[in-house]
Amino acid sequence: MKKRFFAIVMSVFMVLGIAGCSAQNTGNGGNGQQGVQENKKITFVLDWTPNTNHTGVYVAKELGYFQEAGFEVDIVQPPEGGALPLVAAGKAEFCVTFQEELAAALTSDSPLDMVAVGTILQHNTSGIISLKEDNITSPKEMENKVYATWDSPVEKAIIKQVIEKDGGNYDAIKMIPNTVTDVISALKTDVDAVWVYYGWDGIATEVKGLDTNYFAFKDIDPVLDYYTPVIAASPKYLEENEDTAKNFLAAVAKGYEYTIAHPEEAAEILVKHAPELDLDLITASQKYLAKEYKAEVEQWGFIDQARWDNFYTWMADNQLISKRIEAGQGFTNAYLPK
Repeated sequence: MKKRFFAIVMSVFMVLGIAGCSAQNTGNGGNGQQGVQENKKITFVLDWTPNTNHTGVYVAKELGYFQEAGFEVDIVQPPEGGALPLVAAGKAEFCVTFQEELAAALTSDSPLDMVAVGTILQHNTSGIISLKEDNITSPKEMENKVYATWDSPVEKAIIKQVIEKDGGNYDAIKMIPNTVTDVISALKTDVDAVWVYYGWDGIATEVKGLDTNYFAFKDIDPVLDYYTPVIAASPKYLEENEDTAKNFLAAVAKGYEYTIAHPEEAAEILVKHAPELDLDLITASQKYLAKEYKAEVEQWGFIDQARWDNFYTWMADNQLISKRIEAGQGFTNAYLPK
């Protein structure tokens, strides 16, 4: 769904140096000041093009939840270098990112001071999809099959983890570099298996009537049930704008609660703001994600520290980050509505 987050992760390492180029924006609402400034401007940066991960934010804008809270919110797509450096440099207030991308930012030689303030989905919905005729019903059955890889260290480590966990031989996979942008077309060529986010590309195969097999990474190994995507901000901004941040996230949460309760209406709102999207796909995706935004928890956006820490420990153990991240670092639930 994210049009391949791994390319963005790699770009973060190349652009981290801009973080110190600009002072962080400040505003009313923090340091004891009550309420929010009327029509306070907030820039919210997506991780890629608009999709159903973002619907709650568009709903909050369309239904006036932001306006009621005193905000004028500009929803923008990210620059080439990704959203994190933009927010860290004070050029935007909030962005969509991923737990693995935050790890890269936190452990770089030029680290970015960023923190997740809530998760959009409760669980990792990614996994491997293939045509049913290829009989790939579990990771070990990827042996001797063609897998389209982005050549990312994180990606390959995850694939290796699930295959070996299933008793398979990682080295027996036929990996071909291929940044798949159309999963349906790829599966009809010489590609046997593709990494997808089921709420987007998986649902797309259903809408088109393809018979497929799919397994989710989190079902193979719980350590891979990491948080993706999340909403992030700069700790400095949060400290100086505490009430603003809380009120903004309350409006966002209200947007996602509406989306959960009214997926078809929410789909129409997203397509209104992004008319290039296909309404049939968006509606089907929205119905799927309505059960994923909160899943089993009561509080939208809540991040479980044990799951968060476990994934960062796994990244360190697999030498995917240059140093270990302290327990509890990189996220906070403090700004979510109670």
